Amino acid sequence: MSTCKCKNNQTDNLKELDEILETYGKKKGYLITILQKAQDAYGYISIDIMNRISEFTGIKVAKIYGVATFYAQFRLQPIGKYLIMLCQGTACHVNGSEMISQVISEQLNIKDGETTEDGLFTLNQVSCLGCCSLAPVMMIKTEDSDETYGNLTKDSVIEILNQIKEKEEKAKGEIA
Repeated sequence: MSTCKCKNNQTDNLKELDEILETYGKKKGYLITILQKAQDAYGYISIDIMNRISEFTGIKVAKIYGVATFYAQFRLQPIGKYLIMLCQGTACHVNGSEMISQVISEQLNIKDGETTEDGLFTLNQVSCLGCCSLAPVMMIKTEDSDETYGNLTKDSVIEILNQIKEKEEKAKGEIA
């Protein structure tokens, strides 16, 4: 899964989608593949993308929307630059992932599935990250990397989030 590379106006730039449709659009049974590749290219599945897929394949928009909302892997809204995936598996839950979730929500003023107003962070609670020995654990995905943070505490989560915020502020200052 990649993080948001979304365009401000997807209608103006569906070239990548057209290439995906040329490759998979005329084959039966490839809707999920088309949606996966479109999300990889644009960061999420917008109504513009669904409409274009419908026009090309002849599949009704309602069916495309149904598939996109049925599977948890698809997003219908853009995500932040930093996608925080917080594990809620058994080991993490037993070791305090609910408290970690509260800290993240308080620090960023978002809930599960939401993105900060500045577009920097999105919080997603996930079933398992497969890092049970590091419980509680979160992964922060960006366009360039995936970082896993384990044995989380309230203080370590605050420190991680503050480091990312400081890095972004510094980058903004260098651009200005």
